[in-house]
Amino acid sequence: MRRRSILKPDSLAVLLVAAVSSTVFPALAYAQAPFSGGELIYLDPQPHTNLYPPAAGFYPNGGILDQVADRLTWQNPRTLEIEPWLAQSWSSNADDTEFTFHLRPGVTFSDGSRLDAQAVALNYETYGKGNKALHFPVSEVINNFDHAEVLDPLTVRFHFTRPSPGFLQGTSVIGSGIVSPATLSHPFDELGVGTQIIGSGPFVIARDIPGKEVDLVARRDYAWPPASRAGQTRAWLDGVKILVTPEDSIRVGALLAGQAALIRQVEAYDEEQVTLAGYRLYAPSTRGVNTEIAFRPDNPLVADIRVREALLHATDRREIADTLYSPNYPLARSVLSAQAAGFRDLSDRLSFDPQRAGQLLDESGWRVGPDGLRHKDGTTLTLGIHVSQPHPQNKTMLELIAQQWRKVGVQLNVMSGSAAGIILDNLDPLRTPVTVSEVGRADPDVMKSEFFPANRDTLLQKGGQSAKVRNFHDDTLDALLLEIASDTDPRDRLGRLGDLQEYIVKNAYTIPIFEEPQVYAGAPGVHGVSFEAVGRPSFYGIWLDRR
Repeated sequence: MRRRSILKPDSLAVLLVAAVSSTVFPALAYAQAPFSGGELIYLDPQPHTNLYPPAAGFYPNGGILDQVADRLTWQNPRTLEIEPWLAQSWSSNADDTEFTFHLRPGVTFSDGSRLDAQAVALNYETYGKGNKALHFPVSEVINNFDHAEVLDPLTVRFHFTRPSPGFLQGTSVIGSGIVSPATLSHPFDELGVGTQIIGSGPFVIARDIPGKEVDLVARRDYAWPPASRAGQTRAWLDGVKILVTPEDSIRVGALLAGQAALIRQVEAYDEEQVTLAGYRLYAPSTRGVNTEIAFRPDNPLVADIRVREALLHATDRREIADTLYSPNYPLARSVLSAQAAGFRDLSDRLSFDPQRAGQLLDESGWRVGPDGLRHKDGTTLTLGIHVSQPHPQNKTMLELIAQQWRKVGVQLNVMSGSAAGIILDNLDPLRTPVTVSEVGRADPDVMKSEFFPANRDTLLQKGGQSAKVRNFHDDTLDALLLEIASDTDPRDRLGRLGDLQEYIVKNAYTIPIFEEPQVYAGAPGVHGVSFEAVGRPSFYGIWLDRR
């Protein structure tokens, strides 16, 4: 056995002012040691949707779950090494089809029940297989899962049908947070209410006003942080008030007025205002698949690779980056972030070349008409795409891309609508031949999460997430994804990952735009701000200056 044991809207503005009127954070000198107490006011632009841990890919969900649900392991955000947390040691067999974890003794959920091997096994049985009766989907970070075996009260072994080298890192992500058996007895739809979530983390959800506010209180008996945080027990803060604040101006204004201490999603055009006022920006990378425009080749308008390649070369990514964003948003040089293991620089394949774009469209039979648009067989080359609200300045970015594509005769209609309508449209390649996509995870399996039909299926393949796809499937792509997910040789695995990036760009399946960070701003009196490996905030180490 291989062993590893490391012990190392105006009404909202009123609500905001009322909620924080007693908590102001002036610019004070940095204190020498942490202070205990106080409530952090944190503003998020979006409400959470569901707190079933595998749903934590949506940043508002993950930002809450990171505070209340610990994981078996911790991925150090500086080194990306996997360290002990709820598991004090672990081992795997030679082909990564079995992983055994030895749990820390004395850990309890916030309702007082024991966090033992039985509870951990139930979590992974649910995440690895789903639960149709309770409508729990399978986790996208767990591959080839077979079953969990309880060896003794503090030892659990996981079995896999094929090698699963990404599993260890998968135990560190927020989507693998451990919750109580009582939590998993509720159906999926009930886990949108935060007070149903019982974890072992440093905070407990005390109140959830859907769409408006979540209140966290510190757990006073918390004493099992990750190994690299040894020395601290309970959180320094007494609590955190998370207020949903969609308007950029209100979030920034509340921060600068001393009515909030930390805010998420500071747009690039507000960064200078924040820093000039003496506030600190944080821009942790999401370290995964870059923000991109992804094609749905089942739509006949983009089925021809020449059309997709033409639109790639018609996109002036540098203009987008320079016009709309700041240096916190590096220009994408591949499908994968340059901060990710296995990144391969493909900048030369992503060049802006409108002349080449026009030639490719001509070759594919799309000719420019009197209206300046391209037509073929009575059809106009008009594509639709939905605005993706979670991504910064997405509507403006898409409108700029529409202007760029219009110069080569392609009409891009930028659409918006209800959340439910957008979800349905994005599963129909005839309605949305292109979409905005991105996913953060610091492991090669992030590519499988993004492209595999049983996962996010961003290209929409036959037999995947959409019942409306008729023909498109790419067996070579899927085979590459499965090989990476099962390759136990680290060097070989990263080599395959580079080949996969080349394959995606060669087939012009996506147009990588920029490396997406999560940009936060904090008041001068807020210390100890940190983030997990893909940019979600950790409130555990934050402390506030005393007035």
